Formats: sequence, structure tokens, C-alpha cells
Amino acid sequence: MRNFTFIIVIIICFTNSVNAQLVIGNPSLGFTQACAGPSFNTYNVTFTFTPPAALSPSNQFIIELSDATGSFASATTVFTSAAGAVITSPATLAFSLPQTTGGEAYRVRVKSTSPVATSGSSVAFAAYYKIQDSPFSINNLISTAQYCSGSSYLLTIDNPGTGTNDSPLKYPSLTFNWYKETSPTTSVFVASGSSLAVSEPGVYFVKTNYGSCTSDSYSNRVTVSMSTSGVTTSINSSLGNPYCAGDGATTLSCISGNSYQWFKNGTAITGATNQSYVTNEAGNYSVNVNLGSCSASGSIDLENNDITSSIDVSETNTIIDGESLIATVSTDAVSPDFKWYFNDGLIPEATSNSYEASVEGNYKVVITQTSGCAVSDEFLYSLTINEPFPDVAEIPNLISPNNDGINDTWIIPQAYVKDTNTEVVIMNSRGEVVFRTNNYLNNWPENPIDFKNINPVYYYIITTQNNTTKKGSITVVK
Repeated sequence: MRNFTFIIVIIICFTNSVNAQLVIGNPSLGFTQACAGPSFNTYNVTFTFTPPAALSPSNQFIIELSDATGSFASATTVFTSAAGAVITSPATLAFSLPQTTGGEAYRVRVKSTSPVATSGSSVAFAAYYKIQDSPFSINNLISTAQYCSGSSYLLTIDNPGTGTNDSPLKYPSLTFNWYKETSPTTSVFVASGSSLAVSEPGVYFVKTNYGSCTSDSYSNRVTVSMSTSGVTTSINSSLGNPYCAGDGATTLSCISGNSYQWFKNGTAITGATNQSYVTNEAGNYSVNVNLGSCSASGSIDLENNDITSSIDVSETNTIIDGESLIATVSTDAVSPDFKWYFNDGLIPEATSNSYEASVEGNYKVVITQTSGCAVSDEFLYSLTINEPFPDVAEIPNLISPNNDGINDTWIIPQAYVKDTNTEVVIMNSRGEVVFRTNNYLNNWPENPIDFKNINPVYYYIITTQNNTTKKGSITVVK
């Protein structure tokens, strides 16, 4: 009786063990290759499992991605379902590729957590995450290059690239394949790497290695030739030529070599000994490149899209109280915008090319080109207001410049002062001209006078617009 009971227990345990086993079929792919990127990265796999009753309520299904050779020795989990979310067979789950994915022989498999089971692997498939999928530059966008006979020329991917170029070198997981054109529409693979030493003439370019996935991640073409003498090269401006000064400095670049020397207008630029040179000034730039057994030279007449403007007032201006000063700007800017400022504060209503000022202070106008290249010009000027000239009846022959506010300067009748086109000449006792103007402001003497032991005497000649002349002397006392 005891042996019979023992046999029944064994049968029950065996039956429960069989019922607890879960078999997961090999996953089938809902795609032929996985060419992922920032705009799309969702791929479906379908699998079967039996018996569904074996699943625990806490079970989770996991999708694992192999390495690029199909090995699961260091598999990557790319999807995990919620506990108890998948209970019917067949099931379809979606996963996304890691950004470091790149190869032609990836596989996936499915695992369960309760009970623990693992499927076989899927068929192999190409998978790439195209983290960079736009054209990029090599050789600083210089389309031609030459190498010395018996030597080679090094083509490199620009890093960080020219201008806004999205250099693929910023992404360490990427690899690159170089090609040589065999016709305008065909090419042959040459080598892999971020650079290529060229020793055979031809047209070369490089593509980011996304295998069988199509991609826009490719470079410009460079025509490489051999030279037995001096090499002529071109210089590239990162902002173009002419360049927009409003965008900041431009970077001048040349072909690669052993050493470099840059020149501006024929004069060597101190310290400019790299493959590129940054400048915000127009001019004629040239470079000498040491290629080893021969040398290269190139030049560029760099221009910018600056505007030319002028203003019809001086940096310092003086008017009489009650008068005003009109400043007018001329410019060749396209669709110019004018902003006027008084003591660094914007004058909101001043938006034309002229402004009438009647308040003493500092003024500024900023002219901005609003179409095409965004560049600006500015002018600063000041305005001083003097009290109206007093109207005296006679030309005085005595002044006392002692800063007491009385008779400090030579005040003459209004008929001879500012805006009357009268010439005023003052000479010392030796006949030397010490002051001359056609726009007298009742402001002589402007500088201190050395009295020594006597009161100096000066002589004046006033010549009016109709050639009437007044002459006399001026005694200066303390």
C-alpha cells in the first residue's frame, strides 16, 4: 500500500512539472532589414508559445538583440513587456534599435521570466541606426587636391566640419568607407577609415558605413591629381565669398600638408601656421603649404557684404539755444532700418534717415540692412548748446580772461559772429596769427594767456562778406 501511494505522488509531481514547462518558438521578423534613425525606430517581431496556461501572472517577455555577428554572449535587451501583459499566442511585440547598432548579421530572440524559457534566434538581418544622415564635407570643401610625385595626399573628414556641416566624426560609433569614381554614376570601394592617403589620381569621396541601408550621409567629391612641380590649390571660406560680416568671422581653409604659412596682402601673418585661419577682415589672403617633396600655394580675394554709410554732422556740434541740429544719414544698405538714440536711450519715434535734435547730449544712429546679409553701421555725435550771442554795439579793445564771468572773452557785435561768413583774424605783437575763423563764436581766447610782466596786446582784422574791413587792438589784462 505504501509503495502504491509513493507511485501516485511521483506521477502527480511529474504531471505538474510537464504542465509548468513553456516552449517559445523562434521569432519571425516583420521586416527584412532595420534602417533606423531619429525619425523612425520601431520594428515588430512575432512569436508563439505553448502552453499559455504555463504563464505566471508576473511573467514578462523580453526581446534580446545579438551583436553584429549574431552572438548573444553579450546580448542587449531592447524590449520588456509589462508583467502579465502578454497571455495569448501568437504575440507580436515591437522594439527599437540602440543608437550604436551597425552590422549585417544581427538576430533577435525572445525570453520569458516566469516560467523561464528562451526561444531560438531569428534569421539574420542587417540593422543600422543612422545617427547622422546628412551630407558632410571633406578636404575643407576644396574640390581639388594635388600630391607630389612619389608621395600621397591625405583626404580627411572635416571635424567639426565647415560652417553648419554636421560632421559624422562627432559620433564615435560610426565607421566610414572611401570610394573612387569609375564613371559619373559608378564607383569602387577603396578603403575604410576616417582618412584616406591617395597616391593615385582620381575622384574620391567617402560615405558613412550604413551597410545595405540607403543613406544621405556622404561627402563632397575631391579630384586628386599628381604634380611634378609646384602645386596650386584653392582656399575655402566657411561663410562663402563675399561673406556676411554679420555672421561673425569666417574660417579660411586650405589642403592638408606638413606645415603652413598664411599671408594677408602679401605680408606674413604672425602665428598663422595652421591649416585654417580665422578672420573678420576683408583682404587678399594667400597660403604656402609644405607638402614634403613639393609645395602648394593658393590665394583668395576675400570680400564681405558690409554696407557703406555716412552722416552729415561732425562728432561734436554746437548750436545756440533755440536752434536745432538736423543729422541725415546716407547708406547703400538694402531696406535699411534706422534707430536713433539719445544718451543711450532709444528714441521710439525716430525711424527715418534723419533726426532733428535740440537738446544737449550724446546721440547715436544705428543703420541695419534688413534684406540679405544682416549688417549694421553706427555713428555717434554730441550736441552742445550755447547761450545766444549778446548783441554789443562796439568792438571791444580790452578783455580780462580771469574766469570771473565778466569780459572773459572777446565779445563782438552779432554782425560779425557765427553764420555771417565774416573772417576774424587775431595776431600777436610780432604779427603772428594766433587765431583765424570764418565762424566766430565769441570764444577767444580759448587757451590761457601768459602775461609775464606786461599786459599783452593783440591785433584783429575783421573782414565781412562784402569785404568791409575793421582793424584794431585788444589789450589783455588780468
